[in-house]
Amino acid sequence: MITRRSAIIAPAILAAPAVQAQAWPARPIRMVVPWPPGQATDLIGRLFAEALTQRLGVPVTPENRAGAGGTIGTDVVAKAAGDGYTILAASAGPVTISPLVQRVPYDVARDLAPIALGGTSPYVLVTHPNFPAQNLAEFIARVRAAPGRHTFASSGTGATAHLVNEFFNFTAGIEAVHVPFQGSTPAITAILGGQVDYTLETAAATMPHVRAGRLRGYGVSLRGAGAITNDLPTFSAFFNNPGFHMGAWIGLMAPASTPAAIQERLARESMAWLATPEARERFATVGLAMDVRGPAEFSAYLASQRTMFTDVVRRANIRAE
Repeated sequence: MITRRSAIIAPAILAAPAVQAQAWPARPIRMVVPWPPGQATDLIGRLFAEALTQRLGVPVTPENRAGAGGTIGTDVVAKAAGDGYTILAASAGPVTISPLVQRVPYDVARDLAPIALGGTSPYVLVTHPNFPAQNLAEFIARVRAAPGRHTFASSGTGATAHLVNEFFNFTAGIEAVHVPFQGSTPAITAILGGQVDYTLETAAATMPHVRAGRLRGYGVSLRGAGAITNDLPTFSAFFNNPGFHMGAWIGLMAPASTPAAIQERLARESMAWLATPEARERFATVGLAMDVRGPAEFSAYLASQRTMFTDVVRRANIRAE
């Protein structure tokens, strides 16, 4: 039997989550950055934090929780309370790639909610300037003609760069020997020194050397990179393959248990900032092409990336070391 007292209390109980969401944010928000200071995700995460601080009216404070290729900090957010006070500076490595090549302590689809995709770092094919090929067609022809005789560097077995290199090799019909390094800096150093023939690495890591004439750039993995990559030809156009559109994305995620109203507010404020000329300029300084997507589009993008890279991992039989 519903009494007058229960009739009054029940609506109040049902309204509690909505009231809580409306009152949010009432205190500072922690943004976990699963990489060291100065890395691209850290730099973009801090831009998100600065913008959200202004738009939400409470401090959004970056907290670096680096380690294990970004999986430690990502796991912190995956297991955090869904109260809107912990968010993730998310990136391709720990969210898209690591779950495909090793065991991780979280389930991306179950534990994390996509909020906003901000941008993607293009990967640029580079060699030492003395490599005997003046353009992309000549490079592919030369390497394809000598199966197993050329080498390519990556920032580590199972890293995003490794998978992008493998996808390029497969698409181009190239057979080359993988030389993994502990990070992009030593991989690029090996190309600069002529110890390894080529690599595909991020625009942030390669383009300063290309512009200075220390490396030769041939092509880029991402459409729309434009001035970031000196308008190098895209692999998508060269191979007539619209599916060749890949890079290292960076965006914002939250624990999946975060109330829908809070997720929507975070997305709305993030998207408003990403639409500003200031955001575009600041992303360009980090070597990222803008690729702005809200929650639904971001979710679909993650699914497509997972499908594409799953095929690369299977075909190349890649497992993290």
